[in-house]
Amino acid sequence: MNREYFGTDGVRGPYGGPLVNEAFAERLAFAAASWLKQKGRAVIGRDTRASGASLADAVARGLRAGGCEPVALGVLPTPAVARAVRIGREALGVVITASHNPPGDNGIKFFGPGGVKMTDAEELAIERALPEKLVAPVNTSMAHEEAASAYAWEAQALLPGGSLAGWRVVLDTANGATCATSPVALLGLGAEVIGLGEAPDGHNINIGVGSENPKALAERVVAKGARLGIAHDGDGDRCVLCDELGGVLDGDEILTILATHALAAGALPKNTLVITMQSNLGVDAAVAAAGGRTVRTAIGDRYVIERMRAEGATLGGESSGHIICAEISPTGDGLVAALKVIAVMLATGRPLSELRRRLRKFSQLTAALRVREKRPLESLSALNAVIRALEAELGTQGRVLVRYSGTEAKLRLLVEGPGDAMVRAALRRLDVAARAGLDVLE
Repeated sequence: MNREYFGTDGVRGPYGGPLVNEAFAERLAFAAASWLKQKGRAVIGRDTRASGASLADAVARGLRAGGCEPVALGVLPTPAVARAVRIGREALGVVITASHNPPGDNGIKFFGPGGVKMTDAEELAIERALPEKLVAPVNTSMAHEEAASAYAWEAQALLPGGSLAGWRVVLDTANGATCATSPVALLGLGAEVIGLGEAPDGHNINIGVGSENPKALAERVVAKGARLGIAHDGDGDRCVLCDELGGVLDGDEILTILATHALAAGALPKNTLVITMQSNLGVDAAVAAAGGRTVRTAIGDRYVIERMRAEGATLGGESSGHIICAEISPTGDGLVAALKVIAVMLATGRPLSELRRRLRKFSQLTAALRVREKRPLESLSALNAVIRALEAELGTQGRVLVRYSGTEAKLRLLVEGPGDAMVRAALRRLDVAARAGLDVLE
C-alpha cells in the first residue's frame, strides 16, 4: 500500500519544500475534510516552530473549503490534540509539527474520530482525494479554544495530590509544545521542577535539548541531585527518562518497567505488551520471565496502536520513547508515560536506577546514513548478501534490521547479538555494503 506523501507519522519535510508549504497544506486539509463521512469541527494544534502559525492558517482554509469548521487550539502537544478530538467528539484533529526533527522542518499529522491516528488505507484515501489545485477561502478567521490546562490537569490526576512533594525533577521540554503543560502537571503534584529547553523562540525547537539530545538532561540531574529527569520531543508524544545517577532510559526500558510492574499486579490486559521490530530482544525476555508475552509490529507508533486494538492490549510503544497507555490516551503521550513510571517508583519505593535493571539488553548498535535517494532495498545485492550472511551467523542469538526512515532521507541499520565485538563488526560490514550501493551524504 504505497503512499506518495505520508510517511510513518504524517507528512513531513523542510518548510518551503514540495511537501510542506501553505499551498500543499490547503490541498491536503481539503482532501482530509472531503474524506470524512460526517463533517463537523476540526481542531488544529501546533508546536513552536516559526512556520507553524502560517501552516495552521493554510490548513484552516483547506478544512473550511472541504466542509469542516476549523478551531484553533494554539501551541499544544500532539497527545493533547488527540485528547481534544476524543473528549469533544470532533470530526478531525490536525497537528502542525515535525516532532523531533530540526526547526527548519515541519509537517502535518491527522487524528480521526476518537483521537486515533489514520491507518495506511485512510491516508491513501486522503491522498487520492487531493485536488490538483484548490481555490481556498481567503477568510482565515477561526474560533480559538484553550485546551492545554484541561490536558495538564487530567494528566496530573493520574497521581495522588501532593505525591511529589519533596521531589526534585529536571524537565526538558525541547523548546517545544510541552513548555506550558508538563511543568504545570508536575508543579501541581508538588514537585520542584528544574527546566531545560523551556524558552521557545520559533527557531530552537529540539536544538541541543529534548529526547533526541539527553546529555544536558543527564548532566543537570546529577548536578542538581534530582530524583529523575524527563525529556520530551518537540511535540510531546515521546518520553525519555534519566535516573538519579545520570543514566538515560529509552522507550524499551520504560516499557519493561511498566509491563513487568503491571504483570506482577495482574493488571496487564491479555498479559500482552506490543512493541516494534526496533525494540531490543531483552524486552521479550524480561516480559516472558514476568509471565507475559510481546507482540511485534512494523516501525511506527500508529502500527503499535492498531495492533494493540486488535489484541485488546493497553500498553505498547517504541524504543524511541513513544509510549501508549491506551486506557488513558489513544496515542503516544510523553507526559503520561513519565507519570506512569513515577507511579511505579512511588508504589515500590525504588529509585529509577534500580527499576531499570528489569531490562537486560542484548548488545545493540545502530547507525543512520543520510542518503541522496532511497533506492529499493531489494535492488542492493551486496547489502542483501551481507544481511543474509549475518542472519545465518547470529541465528537465534541476534538479529539484523535494515530499513529506510519513514520521516527522513536516511537508511537505518541495527544489529543485535550476544557480544559487543561481534555487533560492532557486523555493523561495520553493513555500513560498507550500504555505502557501496547508495549515494551516502556525509
